Amino acid sequence: MMGNQTNRQRTLSLDTGDLYVLPPEPSLQDGVVFLIRLVSDPEFMDSRVLPLLEQAERARDWYVAYRHDARDGSCSLQIFVWPAGTETKIHDHSSWGAYCCAWGSVFEERYERLDDGSRPEHARLEQAWQLWWRPEDGASTVLPGDEGIHRVGNPGESAAISVHLYGPRIGEVDGRDYDPSCDYVCDRRED
Repeated sequence: MMGNQTNRQRTLSLDTGDLYVLPPEPSLQDGVVFLIRLVSDPEFMDSRVLPLLEQAERARDWYVAYRHDARDGSCSLQIFVWPAGTETKIHDHSSWGAYCCAWGSVFEERYERLDDGSRPEHARLEQAWQLWWRPEDGASTVLPGDEGIHRVGNPGESAAISVHLYGPRIGEVDGRDYDPSCDYVCDRRED
């Protein structure tokens, strides 16, 4: 839960007894530092990540196991569970974002948009790169909109868990989903 702002910093308590500090309006850089510290904290791993592994092995699709949104909308912390063989749609976000793999490994594909965005519901994409992320690899980051089109998943054979931090949303939608098989894009609203 978010605590009171003290000395212009926000403390985040994850029921581990420890407080994790974020600035009042965290930047992407702040988010990366925060996540790396968080996933290297043994108490956080023992209390928030490792208990999810048993559920992860039985799940059929990826899901968000934990979510905490700052009351002021400045950030959202989420823990994703990735059973083997699961992945997101190709998508972007309406905020900056960063994630660290906390357990196992996740696979990320990044895309570049080739069209100018002038046609509604149309987007032509090209895969830019793909990379496996493990706990020791640090954080992956995305910028809002076209600067962060990606897909994350776990094509491996055992479960993975990642911890994500998103900044304040820019605009009304949560992001966009893409289908490159038919050059389609649509807005995604939060459920």
